[in-house]
Amino acid sequence: MRQAGWYALLVTAVPTLVGCGHSGGKAIATIRTPGNPPVVLVSKPRHTGYHTPSSSMQPTLRCASPVTNCHASDPDRLLVRPYTNAPRRGEIIVFNTPKAAAEAACNASGAFVKRLIGLPGETVKEQDGLISINGKPLDERYIRPNRRDLQSGTWFVPKGHYFFVGDNRRESCDSRRFGSVPRENIIGKVVTIFRLR
Repeated sequence: MRQAGWYALLVTAVPTLVGCGHSGGKAIATIRTPGNPPVVLVSKPRHTGYHTPSSSMQPTLRCASPVTNCHASDPDRLLVRPYTNAPRRGEIIVFNTPKAAAEAACNASGAFVKRLIGLPGETVKEQDGLISINGKPLDERYIRPNRRDLQSGTWFVPKGHYFFVGDNRRESCDSRRFGSVPRENIIGKVVTIFRLR
């Protein structure tokens, strides 16, 4: 899924993702020129490019300094594909937050990128930083122990909704705070991660 190189392509509008509520969303017009790499590369029809400005998904997705707790020189660029079937648990997904709830909980709204862990009709529980689904512990090998938090809570995911959390739990504003996300708010699945270095 990760790609190190760039392709010579033109990007006309690249949305900025709000990873955990510390940055606003905006569109950026970018043209590839020597010494000025594109914000993202869109190499296929019906794909959209994004980049990540916050630390909520680190180290899975890297953000760049001088943003707090971001240490890369360039943020990861993401290629996102709309869904043609049902989203699956464990996938990294770009979605539009429930606006009012996210602004109240995270002081930001718009396009977020998180990992899908809760499906419609399920009960998500966090106990001292460990997640279970319908009473069964969730295998989260993608999370480093020092990225977990010590929160606890229980949430029911309504029909037609999905529950998202960041891999960097200590610094993620996600469904644990703004609630489940309606299916129609899902933009697409991250299918490629571009990393400059």
